[in-house]
Amino acid sequence: MLVSIIIILLLAFSGLALTYVLVEDEPLMWRLAAGSIIGWTAFGLVAFVVACLVGFSPVTIIASLVVTLLMLLLLRRPDISKRFLHDWAKAKGTLSGASLKKSRRFAYYAFFFLVFLLFFGQAVYQTNDGIYTGASQNLGDLPFHLGAIFSFTDGNNFPPQNPSWAGAKFSYPFMSDFLAACMVKLGAGFVEAMFAQNLAWAFALLVILERFVLWLTNNKLAGRIAPALLFFSGGLGFLWFFKDSTEITKGLTDFLWHLPRDYTIGDQFRWGNSMLVLFITQRGLLLGMPLTLLVLGFLWKIFGSENQPQNESGKVGKVESEKNDNPVSSTSSHSPIFLLSPFLIGLIAGTLPLIHVHSLFVLFVVTAFLFIIRPEKWREWVAFGVGTALVAVPELIWTMTGSATDSSKFFGWHFGWDKRDENIFWFWLKNTGIFIPVLIAAVCLVLSTRRRGDAENADAATPERKDAAKKRGSVDHVPASPRHALTLALFLVPFIFLFLLSNVAKLAPWEWDNIKILIYWFAGSIPLVALAIAWAWQKKGVWKIAAGVCFIALIFSGALDVWRTASGHTKMRIFDADSILIAEQIKKKTAPNALFLNAPTYNSAVVLSGRPSLMRYSGHLVSYGIDYGPREADVKRIYEGGGVAGINLEKYNVEYALLSAEERNSLKANEEFFKKYPVIAEVGAYRVYKIK
Repeated sequence: MLVSIIIILLLAFSGLALTYVLVEDEPLMWRLAAGSIIGWTAFGLVAFVVACLVGFSPVTIIASLVVTLLMLLLLRRPDISKRFLHDWAKAKGTLSGASLKKSRRFAYYAFFFLVFLLFFGQAVYQTNDGIYTGASQNLGDLPFHLGAIFSFTDGNNFPPQNPSWAGAKFSYPFMSDFLAACMVKLGAGFVEAMFAQNLAWAFALLVILERFVLWLTNNKLAGRIAPALLFFSGGLGFLWFFKDSTEITKGLTDFLWHLPRDYTIGDQFRWGNSMLVLFITQRGLLLGMPLTLLVLGFLWKIFGSENQPQNESGKVGKVESEKNDNPVSSTSSHSPIFLLSPFLIGLIAGTLPLIHVHSLFVLFVVTAFLFIIRPEKWREWVAFGVGTALVAVPELIWTMTGSATDSSKFFGWHFGWDKRDENIFWFWLKNTGIFIPVLIAAVCLVLSTRRRGDAENADAATPERKDAAKKRGSVDHVPASPRHALTLALFLVPFIFLFLLSNVAKLAPWEWDNIKILIYWFAGSIPLVALAIAWAWQKKGVWKIAAGVCFIALIFSGALDVWRTASGHTKMRIFDADSILIAEQIKKKTAPNALFLNAPTYNSAVVLSGRPSLMRYSGHLVSYGIDYGPREADVKRIYEGGGVAGINLEKYNVEYALLSAEERNSLKANEEFFKKYPVIAEVGAYRVYKIK
């Protein structure tokens, strides 16, 4: 774990230095969180290019880490050094002493850290009898990610070829797995590397989301509420929980420790809690979402700012102006110095094709809408777009060249996302609970601020009102001005479009994968929902009660599913002890790029060897848009033996074939056919035959 901790801290401080170039006044915790994401992203890009050029080894990884750490030299600039020392002293002052406010703040972050610690500790773990996951939705995804990691560490897969589909470019965004492979190559265990990444990225997402919501709403309480809405997202599943609890024969405590099912995903529900169906399974999103929220925060600052004289540094930051009553204001200028900030932010966004390509699509849609709404900001939008294109376009060209993906399968008209035969209104109410009704109420609340007019709002923004609001833990209950209210409402427009688009078309071969877009509709809407709850809570009487009820209703089902995983109740073995042993023999007795024939299943022992397979799990392949049918038929014919088996082995240049219980049961493998080939490894029911 020491290796992982050292790498995490080095990358966090490296990226932290760059945040001083991008933003003015932000707390040190936010800079560390943002710096962590920026540092990981920069390191991954540098290390990947170096690995493709000169090879993947501890030396090249360390060299790439040193290059990434050059960003620390920014701290030597007098202005940045002064601000860093000021932030450091302020952070130490925040930690020193004791008060109720500090205790609440510490408890807030400690709670989420504990949740992440327990939850991601169940993502993957190894015992004497195999490799397990404690997450009910991670059965197929975990071996896929392990296959990618081991293809880098043990298969020398550079430039990356698809380990699940031999002969094609690895077009799946693999950066999170490549970064785990870097840690493994430096001495960390794969379980430790994945756990450390998940923990670091989830906590960074917590801090970044909290600040993002504060930027948009100008309400600290809304910022604190927002992470719970994301991490414990769910629908009306708690109603089924109450029904199940009435049927228990044992005590309530035993029932809570042994929840019978998930309450956000399954036969009744398709939305799924974000932690359970996305962050633990689709590791690219856990890095891609905090990166995307960082960029969206900067886009908000541009979108919500007035054109004002440039400040000395030209950075995105707070500027006091009597003419600009937007609490999240930024400088605006036509000078090249000012345009450097959106350009640099664009460079960061441009890394997304290798991290999470759907996040890049979201940024494209959001930026296009913001450009249309505020075309007078065209210089900033163009600077951002140029920066993004400089990095993203070469990455997209590289991933698309030589890929087996059929891009035509990534779009098709499909109404209602994954509603199946249900009424669409009931479907969304059941799956997301009262989120959409509260969102509608929040929009009405925000727009009502604008309708009240400048005179009333000016009175609400007096120094006395602001001081009183600060004592309550927020800058103000609602947006500070009619213009800010309108800007906030308009910023929601592209996210509503994403929701509508995902309900009329499928944006991936498997329609459920639209959730990769829908989760950004959800995240983009959270600021307004959190603001509405905070506004009601800061009232008295029935409003405060309504806020509490709404908050509990929004997180109850998701919290149940997170608890079910974190408690360790769910245990699923992915690989048994023999598959681990046979994989070790394969690594010792075959070349790193040796092509294997195995059953097209998700948990073949070949996955752990890092060797490429002719074909693996069809469920993954169809999600890539790969037409796997003809090759799957050839694999079955090979295992059946007979006249065409040898021809197909030559056709695909297969070097080794695996026979295990899976091949014998699902493919009716003809062992007599394979006996003419030598056995190079054998453990239990596993045999590896050398074909060439």
